[in-house]
Amino acid sequence: MAGNVGAMVSFEEGSRLLQELAGLKVSAKQVERNAEALGAEIARDELKDLTPSDSTALPPILYLGIDGTGVPMRAQELEGRPGKQADGSAKTREVKLCVVWSAQGRDKEGCPVRDPGSVTYSAAIESAATPDASSVQAEFTKRVLRETTRRRFTQAGLTVILGDGAPWIWNLSQELFPCAIQIVDRFHVKQNLSEVAKSLHPGQAVAAAAWAQLRHDELDDGKLSAILGALRPHMTACDEARKCYHNIRKNRFRMRYPRFRNLGLCTSSGVVEAGCKVTVGTRLKRAGMHWTIAGANAIFALRCSILSGRFEDFWERRSSIPNAA
Repeated sequence: MAGNVGAMVSFEEGSRLLQELAGLKVSAKQVERNAEALGAEIARDELKDLTPSDSTALPPILYLGIDGTGVPMRAQELEGRPGKQADGSAKTREVKLCVVWSAQGRDKEGCPVRDPGSVTYSAAIESAATPDASSVQAEFTKRVLRETTRRRFTQAGLTVILGDGAPWIWNLSQELFPCAIQIVDRFHVKQNLSEVAKSLHPGQAVAAAAWAQLRHDELDDGKLSAILGALRPHMTACDEARKCYHNIRKNRFRMRYPRFRNLGLCTSSGVVEAGCKVTVGTRLKRAGMHWTIAGANAIFALRCSILSGRFEDFWERRSSIPNAA
């Protein structure tokens, strides 16, 4: 019970819930200790549990989404780390998240919709960087490999990886799944183009919106050369335009949206964005919260287990181990 409430709400709120709903007087500090201890145990179990998550038939297409988001940390976890504050310091550490799902369903416009119950998560504050010439995989790379093994990702007829333009995502994807289709989130590219429009037309909302809409339409139609042509004259004077130009050039083969649409594929990482909010934002990024790495990773493990429908499986394995309690 303490693990459930500690995973879903603040420890103080969890203490109140246990009192109101179960008549149990458990202090907020004890909820914290219990939830983090249980999360740490689940994290250790996750390292060993590579059992496929179900025995049902694989969907024809499986998606893997990868992303990262900042989590507010205690001062001792940030010492010596560069950040985006005015003085160059950091306030957060990046949690990296991988999400696997299927999307056989279609909405009324024929666009893919994630299948209910198909989404699983795995997340932690850990590195995705592998030193040059090293044969040892980064910790997050190992995490992605474990999650995709549980979901039988490589056994699907077609595999797709969705992410933003961050190089580390595509380096990891190429290392593990070189045959998967790689897609840059279409709405992320549109957002970048909208930011360029605002930079090119400061204080002119109508002109900026018109410029952005033209670029969005070209993106949907696969006219990347037209977008690059529109960006090129502004590269010297506008830093946003220069960055967007190089990002599109570098990721052109990941932005073939008409082809992806004809294949019936998702081109948005909305499931991943929602995953960042569900697994991280709604619990660990609330006002006044500051975490240790160990505490945050324990709660990530706990939340991912619950949200992925694996919590009861963990308890079954735990109960089969003598003196596990």
